[in-house]
Amino acid sequence: MTDTAALFEPVKMGNATLQNRVLMAPLTRNRAHSDGTPKDIAAEYYQQRASAGLIISEATQISALGKGYLDTPGIYTDSHVQAWKKITDAVHERGGIIYCQLWHVGRISHTSLLPNGQSPVSSSAIRANAQTFTANGFEDTSEPIALDKSGIEATIADYVNASEMAKKAGFDGVEIHAANGYLIDQFLQDGVNKRTDEYGGSVTNRTRFLKEVTEAVLSVWKPGEVGMRVSPLGQANDMSESTPIILFGNVYDYALEKNLAYLHVVESFPGNEQSPEDENFMKELRERYKGFYMANGGYNSETGADAIINHHADAISYGRPFIANPDLPERYKTGADLNEADQDTFYGGGKEGYTDYPFMNT
Repeated sequence: MTDTAALFEPVKMGNATLQNRVLMAPLTRNRAHSDGTPKDIAAEYYQQRASAGLIISEATQISALGKGYLDTPGIYTDSHVQAWKKITDAVHERGGIIYCQLWHVGRISHTSLLPNGQSPVSSSAIRANAQTFTANGFEDTSEPIALDKSGIEATIADYVNASEMAKKAGFDGVEIHAANGYLIDQFLQDGVNKRTDEYGGSVTNRTRFLKEVTEAVLSVWKPGEVGMRVSPLGQANDMSESTPIILFGNVYDYALEKNLAYLHVVESFPGNEQSPEDENFMKELRERYKGFYMANGGYNSETGADAIINHHADAISYGRPFIANPDLPERYKTGADLNEADQDTFYGGGKEGYTDYPFMNT
């Protein structure tokens, strides 16, 4: 049996010192008001989980056009800031650290979710073979339009605004969401990006948008307060890439060059086992990144500790285990049983399946 003590060694990450290496991954819960303002109950939810070494907020859209799912939160208006400030204050009151994940879904959206029924935007006008969650339940995504240069400039300005708003809201840092087939990923991967301008074609061109977004965020936050999330295996939202080792090698090198607080890597998705080829690919990428590496994807306490002991990861982000176990670090530390998550309450609703999971001592 693996000794899990490695999970509970403090570690320096960028400008922060984490009390442990059991980190809370972003978890979409669809419990915000329709205008993107988090509800008051979210402060209790996040405060309950403040014993995580780091909390990364649920994906939070940078603009009204960045929304892709019903009742997800935003970080682009004063009302958003006021509501998030209650949440960050609640986390800090318990000694926690919380980053805001900056999100633009791109083509993974539906006209019913966007202002005045607008079409979603993407790198190219290619509809995703995917669904999203609307007022009518799960629906096929709408056909997007390709962002022109003025639209790209406006989107980058939205990242600046959202970064400033996140700072006003009291977050300790931000995470750039470049994973899981959302807008930045749609520029990165050539299965979607069919552009013929300076944002398409070569790897240099396809990484341009990510790099411009990162520079924009870094105009507001210090490098040691900015993380980046990527998913090199491309197993979400109808993504594909012809030269993944070249593309993501470039992305990893850039994150290291910018001295970001961390690189957050989705190594696997629920229901998708890594093939030997996938394992070799991910290992090759990992070996070239010398910064703080946060691993995500199917880890438990033992495999997470193993990854740290074997220098594969500096910390592990846990998703679903944190839904049902607000005191997950303590449970892992003591070897206690875990609460079982109720998947029927993952998305939408009120306190049931959100703030009512019991702690060990209750």
